[in-house]
Amino acid sequence: MEMQTDFLKLETHELNTIHQELLGKYNEYKSMNLKLDMSRGKPCPEQLELSMEMLDILKSDESLKAADGTDYRNYGGVDGIPEAKELFAQMLGVSPKEIIIGGNSSLNMMYDTLTRAMLLGVGAGELPWGKLPKVKFLCPSPGYDRHFAICEQLNIEMITIDMNPDGPDMDTVEALVKEDDSIKGIWCVPKYSNPEGTTYSDKVVDRLAGMETKARDFRIIWDDAYTVHHLSDTPDQLKNILTACKTAGNPNRVYIFISTSKITFPGSGVAMLASSEENINFIRKQLGVQTIGPDKINQLRHVRFLPSPEHLKAHMQKQAAIIKPKFDLVLQQLEAELGGKQIAEWSKPNGGYFISLNTLDHCAKEVVSMAAGLGVTLTNAGATYPYGKDPRDRNIRIAPTFPSIHELQLAIEVVCICVQITSIKKILADRK
Repeated sequence: MEMQTDFLKLETHELNTIHQELLGKYNEYKSMNLKLDMSRGKPCPEQLELSMEMLDILKSDESLKAADGTDYRNYGGVDGIPEAKELFAQMLGVSPKEIIIGGNSSLNMMYDTLTRAMLLGVGAGELPWGKLPKVKFLCPSPGYDRHFAICEQLNIEMITIDMNPDGPDMDTVEALVKEDDSIKGIWCVPKYSNPEGTTYSDKVVDRLAGMETKARDFRIIWDDAYTVHHLSDTPDQLKNILTACKTAGNPNRVYIFISTSKITFPGSGVAMLASSEENINFIRKQLGVQTIGPDKINQLRHVRFLPSPEHLKAHMQKQAAIIKPKFDLVLQQLEAELGGKQIAEWSKPNGGYFISLNTLDHCAKEVVSMAAGLGVTLTNAGATYPYGKDPRDRNIRIAPTFPSIHELQLAIEVVCICVQITSIKKILADRK
């Protein structure tokens, strides 16, 4: 089969011939009884090994105490230990007074933050969102399915916003928030976004920070999950959103979330929330009722393991050395099998955990289903859009990190075969 052939320009009999060849390959893979999972962005075992030293880094009673003698084995510290605030404030470019260090999950902190907003509001004098007739959120898409699941569970109506190469379609965002006070927030994965790998431009950050909103209590949920997850020595640069909000006169507009889940141990990391001092003080009072305090020993363990930004950078370079070859493999395979055929396009991220693959319209669900038939599990088609509905049924999220190189090679070969078979069927159907 000749590579780099534009399928849209081939004669029907040529497409039928290629289709038969591809079906033969499909059946060959069927006989292999594969069981490969690329459905979620999970670190691989080699990545987890990098943090094993952390598990025995605290070895005595004395090592469990703060510089001022505070015993971290006991109650207290509802907003996190000072050492963790110092370290992670540097990573986020905020003051230690503008950060809360929480438990093991930033998703949990986001869920709690929105739940408290529904029950208690987001600031003094503001009505709880749950007492309003309707609450809406803007959802740049493709985006993170778990963000959308939170909105669904809390009965927050979602509005899909298209993603541009430099971030959300800000013309649409600005027009909507200016006229509708029921729009209370926007989800953002601003750096190496899930799944496209997009980093918001300075202009987009400034527009988000400064735009006129009809709702006084509008909030940006800034999920900066991949801020240190670079794949190259020339990482993307993201403008500081909290600084931009202060400059624009909207210091309380943003909540920044991050965790070490993909830095150390998923499910056993440290999560954090940064915002204005006013917001942090408001939330700290609520946390005093919600919890006696987070796992301070785990926070201390992380600080001892990654005591400075330089240590963190060195650790993340080791992470990148493990996963970059996997991203390279996927991109090379996509180009070799699908390049020039005009049936798919894909992102080439500079960091993060995903590659976004767009098929021809109305093909993604069938591709995912066909791959599953060969034992390759992908994220459900539509999952990257609110309510699980991709209006064009074309986006597929590829998560290269967890499989071995060998497994990844097989999985991407399967995906490419399924994309080609599905595309030919659609092209031929459109000609009838």
